[in-house]
Amino acid sequence: MGKGWKLLAASWLALSLCAMPSAAQLVSPVEPGAAQAGGAGARAAEQIAIPSVDLPQITPVMLDGDAPPPADKSSDRPGSGDIRPKPAAAALPRPSEFETYVSTLAGKPLRRFGSELLLPAARDFTAPPTTAIPPDYRINPGDELLLGITGSVQASGLRLVVDSEGRIFVPRVGAIAVGGVRYGDLHGLIERQVARQYRGFNLEVAIGRQHGITVYVTGFAARPGSYTASSLSTLVNAVLAAGGPAAGGSFRSIQLRRGGQLVSDFDLYDLLLKGDKRGDAALQNGDVIYISPAGEEVAVIGSVNREAIFELAPDETLTDAILYAGGVNSVADNSRLMVLNGMGGGEPGWREVAAAEAGTRKARRGDVVRVLSQVGIARPLRQQPVLVTLSGEVAHPGQYYVQPGTRMADVLTEAGGLTAEAFPYASVITRESVKHQQRLSYDRAIDDVELLLASQPVTSVNRAQLVQPGNLALIKNIVDQLRRREPDGRLIFDLAVDATSLPGDLILENNDVVHIPARPVTVGVFGAVPSPASFAYRDGATVGDFVQSAGGVQKIGDKKEIFVVRANGTVLADGKRALRAPALPGDLVYVPIDANRGEFWARLRDITGTLFGGLVGAASIKSILE
Repeated sequence: MGKGWKLLAASWLALSLCAMPSAAQLVSPVEPGAAQAGGAGARAAEQIAIPSVDLPQITPVMLDGDAPPPADKSSDRPGSGDIRPKPAAAALPRPSEFETYVSTLAGKPLRRFGSELLLPAARDFTAPPTTAIPPDYRINPGDELLLGITGSVQASGLRLVVDSEGRIFVPRVGAIAVGGVRYGDLHGLIERQVARQYRGFNLEVAIGRQHGITVYVTGFAARPGSYTASSLSTLVNAVLAAGGPAAGGSFRSIQLRRGGQLVSDFDLYDLLLKGDKRGDAALQNGDVIYISPAGEEVAVIGSVNREAIFELAPDETLTDAILYAGGVNSVADNSRLMVLNGMGGGEPGWREVAAAEAGTRKARRGDVVRVLSQVGIARPLRQQPVLVTLSGEVAHPGQYYVQPGTRMADVLTEAGGLTAEAFPYASVITRESVKHQQRLSYDRAIDDVELLLASQPVTSVNRAQLVQPGNLALIKNIVDQLRRREPDGRLIFDLAVDATSLPGDLILENNDVVHIPARPVTVGVFGAVPSPASFAYRDGATVGDFVQSAGGVQKIGDKKEIFVVRANGTVLADGKRALRAPALPGDLVYVPIDANRGEFWARLRDITGTLFGGLVGAASIKSILE
């Protein structure tokens, strides 16, 4: 009976403890061992009446932490060496002597490959604040952890800062050592420590703020010194924050040392050319970055995809330099290249190197490699691809792709020959190479005409009248209209009027256009005649007969300067004698105005007749007169 009363007293004490505020509890409301009381005592207690007790509702334990200290803003002060983004420098450093030398050779600015990373408009390579924290990140003193717990234990927005000994203090749980723990293992570590005190909870762990680390950038850096970096920063972040390699610094050897040991020797070319960041190690507090002096440099210019100055590793060849430049472009002559070494120790001047030799020849300090272009180089006819366009009176007009060196007769045979209505005498054959030459000659001739017209007021007796503004404006108008004319590239052949074929031995060029018209049935008379028109061709009629059909030459007409443009593009310019010449089908007769400008019109007639052919030449003169 005495044992029963003792059990009853113990039960009453337990119920009294349950009525205490839940915030004072340090253990879970239900102890795992409470259900394992002695069986004998329980049977004795069944014979005693226990008064009913109202139990209060059990609420979860609240873990409240102190507010975190304000974040350290010292690294935000200007000049503190913070690796975070800053306004870029106003300009790149001055070019080195070799850059200046190569830029003079190339005729344009040429910098070291990789220097575009240091341009004011270059993208920032520092780790942004939103970067996901990798699982391998190690917790450092000063890092701030965010804890969230739900269930039987609750904590919302619990901010805990790792102290100098690498510990955090969780209220009602105790100190937990987290310094040096992988971020991927942090959740499991804290969960196990909380589970020693509580059951039935869910835990969320995150890093709220990382404490900065101090790294040292030394060697041939643009701005060497100590820098406060984010814990997620890498070697590249720190190098770029220091302005990158200086003019004498290397892009190929950037060493990361930790505790006196070499951790990584990073080659920036791996990142820039291959996108390989395997050597870009994460930084730790106290790391030292050393930028080595630049190695041997060569310049690659010409027909490559990226002209620049490249730093070569030992024993690299000319071909390696070309590959760093992105290889040759689409118009390059890939069979050879030119090499100049202005540093001495080699053959003076440019030296041609075959493509096979470039793969075995070691590049030397100061080499300038030029890849030649094939653009703008005239190839022999036998090497040119040929596309010919046939139109007009042929059996099968169209475009024909033929072998280089193909003759006119061969293409006409492939096209089925000429039709019965063809008039080869008036055929128009245009060629790009002729058009280019005509353009040069025409520009030179127009310059002569402009000089002639502009000098007349000075050399003429009645210069006071000629220097009037109206006359000068007329001269400018004439020259401007002449400059707007475009040569057509027509080839003129002296065929017989009754010819039945084109020049069969003519070697065709690429983009030649051949038009064979039908036999014309008119002769045109224009200019200073009463009734300019096209008249039906009559066998045996002369040019003068057709001029009379147009009403004869008017008083303002100049009979001495009458000229005839033949259908084949030639010009008959014998003045009065041209009137006695036999007319041919397709002739265009022009009677100019006699305005005491015979020298000018003769010059103009020669230019337009030779370069443009009859129709364009006469139309040009008619337009100027009107």
